[in-house]
Amino acid sequence: MFEFTLDGTDGAARAGALALPHGAVRTPAFLPVGTQATVKTLTPEELVQAGVTMLLANTYHLYLRPGAEVIRALGGLHAFMGWGRPILTDSGGFQVFSLAAINEIRDEGVVFQSHIDGSRHFFTPEGVIEIERALGADIIMAFDECPPGDADRETVGRATQRTLRWLQRCRRRFDELESEGGHPPQTLFPVLQGGAHLDLRRDALRATRDLGEWRGVGIGGLSVGEAKEEMWAVLEALDADVPRTWPRYLMGVGYPDDLVEAIRRGCDLFDCVAPTRNGRNGSAWIEGEGQVNMKAARFRLDDRPLDPSCDCYVCRRFSRAYLRHLFVANEMLGLRLLSLHNIRFLVRLTEEARSRILAGSFEAWCDEWLERYRGEGG
Repeated sequence: MFEFTLDGTDGAARAGALALPHGAVRTPAFLPVGTQATVKTLTPEELVQAGVTMLLANTYHLYLRPGAEVIRALGGLHAFMGWGRPILTDSGGFQVFSLAAINEIRDEGVVFQSHIDGSRHFFTPEGVIEIERALGADIIMAFDECPPGDADRETVGRATQRTLRWLQRCRRRFDELESEGGHPPQTLFPVLQGGAHLDLRRDALRATRDLGEWRGVGIGGLSVGEAKEEMWAVLEALDADVPRTWPRYLMGVGYPDDLVEAIRRGCDLFDCVAPTRNGRNGSAWIEGEGQVNMKAARFRLDDRPLDPSCDCYVCRRFSRAYLRHLFVANEMLGLRLLSLHNIRFLVRLTEEARSRILAGSFEAWCDEWLERYRGEGG
């Protein structure tokens, strides 16, 4: 359990398998975001049919409602949301970044002002681990401070050191709870911070390895406003230093071309709200056309499938004209269907990347796919 095996490589790209309590995850893999124990508008059965093997849920949001103890009393997150496959919980570290206007960061932890009712809540590394243990996900993330992409070196350095101090406290509390028993089997992933500063990233990795054995690692603090070239440089630098036996979870990255570029640089797991958020706003990803606004008038009489190359329910059943009509008429079915298609698009993309890696043809396919995707934006 929690073992990661490499089935094949092509350059830095990796195809592997991660054994977890609720099933195996073949990598590369995309994790749809179920922030509040639901992937917006979609049922667990629809996600399974789309090929999803693992979901992400969020500690901060589930702590606020319905509460970790409610979920524990109802059998844990898997039972609560009716999802029998693996789950990863984000610690709330991203909310340190995204809700910066309503939180206060201290060495002891973070004071959050609830975005729901204005109440104040103090998150410590130990408390976050206790919440995540109550939720019962297969993989839980350590509490971290995620600085913005445009932060200066001094700010990034402080956040990186604070993240390491919090990691020590997370690990200590996790080990204490492990020794007590009575919890579902879980593993704790550290989060590497350091912004675009390669020396800070390498120092953080060395310090993390000094804290003990780990079953994987989260790469945080990317895709938060820095230039793409900086993100790729960080991933290339880390590829040589991160142990091969650690699955590498690139946090918050999930646009199709970014995902392919990250796989090319050795990343294994990904999550992002983009497929469902874009779907709710009428944007679809289409092979050979890129990101397309389905509200556009040019689709009014278009009877073609959304994406002729896609095998999802939406593309097998409905025309572009019908999908446009749903959005123009403000029908909820439209946003459900595009969300489902976009998730399947990313799952198919990771499946194709995996098969290409195993065949030894990933590099050539990668260049061709990116050129086609980027060259014909809709």
